Formats: sequence, structure tokens, C-alpha cells
Amino acid sequence: MPRTILEEARQHPAIREKIANLNADIVHNVQAAATTNPVLVVGMAGNPFVRRARKSLAAAGIAYQYLEYGSYFSEWRKRNALKMWTGWPTFPMVFVKGTLVGGAQEIEALLTSGELKRTLGE
Repeated sequence: MPRTILEEARQHPAIREKIANLNADIVHNVQAAATTNPVLVVGMAGNPFVRRARKSLAAAGIAYQYLEYGSYFSEWRKRNALKMWTGWPTFPMVFVKGTLVGGAQEIEALLTSGELKRTLGE
């Protein structure tokens, strides 16, 4: 079931462009990186779950690209744009072959089951 978002018809015409372009650069950057990297981890400094996901991937010998946006004290508006775009509420955001698979717990489950390596063709 698709998640509910406010349809454009319910946005005043004077603010539609602002909504459409708000922090669009970060979203486009992540979209491009998710498309060009088999595994992408999007995170923030100081977050233990981001460290956990990266450590799990490294321990499994899986290469990944990492994009970091701020910390608990900076760039939260940019990260909020990513949350709104994906619908995923926390960091890290892990993409595998362009598909959002979740965060640290989800990537660990995919590693444990062997599904991640199968998906990557390893």
C-alpha cells in the first residue's frame, strides 16, 4: 500500500515549487549514488546504528559506498528531506541495487539469511 502524501492539488500554487525543490539536491545525490553503487549506506556522524550497519557490511566483506550528512547537531533539515522522500524514519538508510532495504537491523537480517549476497550475485 502506498504511503499517504499530500497531493499537489491540496497545495497552494504559490508554494508548490518551494515544496518540490526543498533540499532536492540531497535527494538527487542519494538517488544517483543508489543507482550507481551496488550497496549504499546513507548516514550521519555519531549514530551508533550507522556504525553498526557499516561494520556488519565490512565484516561480511561487502563493499559499499557511504554518504554522510551531518550529525545529531547539523544538517537535520537535509536528512529530513531524505526521510520524506523514502518514508524511512531513521538512519542509516541502506540501498541495495537501488532499492531501500532498511537500516542496521534489516541489513543484518539480510546478511544472516544470505539474501544480501544472493541479491548481489556473490
